[in-house]
Amino acid sequence: MPMEKYDPPDVRRMYTIMSTEDANSGKKSNWDGLEITGNVRSLSSALWSLTHLTSLHLNDNCLSRIPPDIAKLHNLMFLDLSSNKIRSLPAELGNMVSLRELLLNNNQLRVLPYELGKLFQLQTLGLKGNPLSQEIMSLYHEADGTRRLLNYLLDNLSGAIKRISTEQAPSRSWIVLQEHDRTRPTALITVMCYNMLCDKYATRQLYGYCPSWALNWSYRKKAIMQEILGGNADIISLQEVETEQYYNYFLVELNKQGYDGFFSPKSRARTMSESDRKHVDGCAIFFKTDMFSMVQKHTVEFNQLAMANSEGSEAMLNRVMTKDNIGVAVLLELKKELLEMSSGKSLQEKQLLLVANAHMHWDPEYSDVKLVQTMMFMSEVKNIIDKASRNLKLSGETSSIPLVLCADLNSLPDSGVLEYLSTGGVDCTHKDFRELRYIDSLTNFNCNGKNGTSSGRITHGFKLKSAYENGLMPHTNYTSDFKGIIDYIFYSRPELSVLGVLGPLDKTWFMENNIRGCPHPHVPSDHFSLFAQLELALPYLPSLNGVHLPGRSVDDPGFLMMDLLVRCLGKEDHLNFRGLAVVKAQLGGNKQPRSPTLDHTLLSNSTLVGGRVERRRDRIEIREEGIKAFISPITDP
Repeated sequence: MPMEKYDPPDVRRMYTIMSTEDANSGKKSNWDGLEITGNVRSLSSALWSLTHLTSLHLNDNCLSRIPPDIAKLHNLMFLDLSSNKIRSLPAELGNMVSLRELLLNNNQLRVLPYELGKLFQLQTLGLKGNPLSQEIMSLYHEADGTRRLLNYLLDNLSGAIKRISTEQAPSRSWIVLQEHDRTRPTALITVMCYNMLCDKYATRQLYGYCPSWALNWSYRKKAIMQEILGGNADIISLQEVETEQYYNYFLVELNKQGYDGFFSPKSRARTMSESDRKHVDGCAIFFKTDMFSMVQKHTVEFNQLAMANSEGSEAMLNRVMTKDNIGVAVLLELKKELLEMSSGKSLQEKQLLLVANAHMHWDPEYSDVKLVQTMMFMSEVKNIIDKASRNLKLSGETSSIPLVLCADLNSLPDSGVLEYLSTGGVDCTHKDFRELRYIDSLTNFNCNGKNGTSSGRITHGFKLKSAYENGLMPHTNYTSDFKGIIDYIFYSRPELSVLGVLGPLDKTWFMENNIRGCPHPHVPSDHFSLFAQLELALPYLPSLNGVHLPGRSVDDPGFLMMDLLVRCLGKEDHLNFRGLAVVKAQLGGNKQPRSPTLDHTLLSNSTLVGGRVERRRDRIEIREEGIKAFISPITDP
């Protein structure tokens, strides 16, 4: 990883002794360095309690050993052990990962512990005047010798002790959030979201704490595939998938397991040669072919949308258009015969599901770009659903096709991106826009349509909920310098609900094994996979006179239609039932049936269902022996 700026301690080590007056007045001392001199042969154990120290000078003494407890000084950045009589170093020294300078000159060291290779932030290593092996000194004297030697030590750490130096990662616990509803026909769908860390980003410069062999793609890809297949998810959304690896590895291996997939690389691939294009990463969605068939597939290129919707905004052109992140979406149809077999019911409607997957820009300084990219993506997702609903003669409402959204949003839970997705919208003056002028172009992505009025707020029109809420995962990205939640699975309500999720790795494993970050020999990516089990209400209701009525969920009038129809054909003039009204009147003359104000979001536009039951845009009509009945939502119970 990039070295942080480090200022070594002043060699003169000037100090000021506090006066009696200062001490009596309550002035606090401020010291973060300590020097011990005078032919010292052993060190007091009290020294290891000074954990605030950042520099420790133990040079020019008579020390023959350094206790392992020195590792308790976890803030130490400078350690000088030069000109002593040290014959060996404790392996625990490798846990002092804050060290920037380690001076071991003029001692009696014949070997170095391989654990020193874990000092990934070390910039200066002094080894002169020690009887070390020729192999070690040859590496040390090369250009960038300190880094080369540390890499060598780390890469050989596991081989030297005949095992990987930490135990296998423990299994992640399954967290049950609610029980499966067995009173109605539903489909259970498992979803995985995983940023697997593209090979070209897995460098020692970024992940110096990981051995190079554990960063190597040939090693990591096996562990990644093991994680994917171990989950056995019905739907798999992957980010940072290299083009060549998608076609030559992931698609091939997952085809064998009954999956098909769709992939699109980042926009830069358009302008590259064939040899360079294969190394561009992108997003992929896989799905089980025995459960789904693919109806449509879509790629969303954010730079193209930025150019088409800039409306003269310099920020849109200079900041958003220059980033080549993408999103993908597939419209899936659940296989009817499989659902009918599992539910034991006859389904009258096809069940569609849109799965969307995206990877937003990474840089924390571009919070505006992340938010605009997310708005673009949700606008395109809504367009896909609306067009599919019209073309396939489904309901025109957004909620007619459920949505599963997987993404590496590169945004924390308190960001504008998460506010936008979770609450349905965000104000145009949100701080994440960084006071840049986007307002003229943002209205193009409002759920009211292109150039729709936004009243200062941009909305997306979905009712989304995160599968992982209330701190179920403390981190989804875990490196030495960043630990946070940036990966998400969202689902649309009310059609979908979450039954359970895969929990985090036990934090004690990281602490006990002194793991500073991932990737790691047992964790192949710097991200943790997300895994959720979702429940989808199916479009089935019992029959009335042999007619199966469509319904979607407990929040949809159709789900309660059977009971309402039976009661409607009775003698009651006006019935209230779970938020619905049944109004009926005799036909004939000028007498018209009365109906309360309608909420068009609850009743969808359907074709003739059959028999004497018709479902129209704003009501359901039933004709039975001269009786005409309307079923409509109540707005004022």
